[in-house]
Amino acid sequence: MISSCPICGHQVLTAELERHANSHFDDDEVQRDMELAQLAMAAELSTSTVVDVPQHSKRPFPNDDSLAQGASSSIVRGPSPYENVLYEQISCLVGAQVRSKIQRIEAGVMNLLRSCLESEGGSSTSIISGHVDHHQSLSSEDKGWGCGWRNIQMMSSHLLRQRPETREVLFGGCGFVPDIPSLQRWLEIAWDKGFDAVGARHFDSKIYGVKKWIGTSECVTLLRSFGVRARIVDFDSTESSSLQGKSGKRVCGPMDKYLIKTNPLPRSSSLELSQEDAENMRGQQVLVDWVWNYFSSKRADVLHNSKNVIISDKTPLYFQHQGHSRTIVGIQKQKGNRGSQDRYNLLVLDPGHRTADLERSLTTKKGWPRLLKRGVHTLRKPQYQVHQ
Repeated sequence: MISSCPICGHQVLTAELERHANSHFDDDEVQRDMELAQLAMAAELSTSTVVDVPQHSKRPFPNDDSLAQGASSSIVRGPSPYENVLYEQISCLVGAQVRSKIQRIEAGVMNLLRSCLESEGGSSTSIISGHVDHHQSLSSEDKGWGCGWRNIQMMSSHLLRQRPETREVLFGGCGFVPDIPSLQRWLEIAWDKGFDAVGARHFDSKIYGVKKWIGTSECVTLLRSFGVRARIVDFDSTESSSLQGKSGKRVCGPMDKYLIKTNPLPRSSSLELSQEDAENMRGQQVLVDWVWNYFSSKRADVLHNSKNVIISDKTPLYFQHQGHSRTIVGIQKQKGNRGSQDRYNLLVLDPGHRTADLERSLTTKKGWPRLLKRGVHTLRKPQYQVHQ
């Protein structure tokens, strides 16, 4: 069946309508935040700036009435008092931020992981990120609430090492991964610049010194405030079967408002419960397939290729679900035997694991799959978010 996109009017397959329409909103949101980051950086670096302000862009600095005139394509202005205060805050933070303390793995966690994957028997192919440092949650600092910040640190360790253009702008160009309090300050500044107004209201624009969970939204907000492209992909198995594809899982987004949702039928037997579990299992396969396509994308540059391990330049993924978050650093595909289906394992770094335990298991090649591999059968949550 063919349907018209309610956004652009193009004719697309009905099965692809939701994904097609969502792409309009994803691109618009990323573009607006990229423009916002450019405007903010221009205001920080100059005392008198000519700024192009698109009509649809957000207002980067609250209380700055000069930027409310979106119809004007070119505005010459000097910095407002608010901008001066914000610039001073950024300047102070750049000099005062503290480097995150981590336990260094001399051989490198990703090098050790590559060695373990190469030593495995059987027919498998693994694709992993080039460099990531493991940042563990500490009982004396953030145990029980800091996993989101630790994942930001792990992703940042990759960006700082392998993305020279990002290294120049991330965290004021300091060149290192800041500690959690410093990251909290950076997030508050991003909110002050106008990024993620909804998230700012949720936290009352205050996160420094607060022991509260954060998620993919805060990670995306932080990176976009430095001009780094980032977006969130939702995977949801909680909708009724009438809204699901054959996989039992939907990739969600702004297109949801064009759909009529119905309440799922109540479960009445253990048989129905097991059927739902089976649907969830098929649903999680969509997530794993998406991750495989992400890491194996033709846009990924290959940094190293051995008999069964490919090192890609793809950035790790922030992996969020209810109650916890981790960092996906790669994925493994194991060839099915005698025509059976291929099996996939996500390769993850968990902030809840001790770095010493991780190093020991990878070095000795004993017990490391239990710490790093996550098959489809382990993904039991109905909803997941991935930040790329």
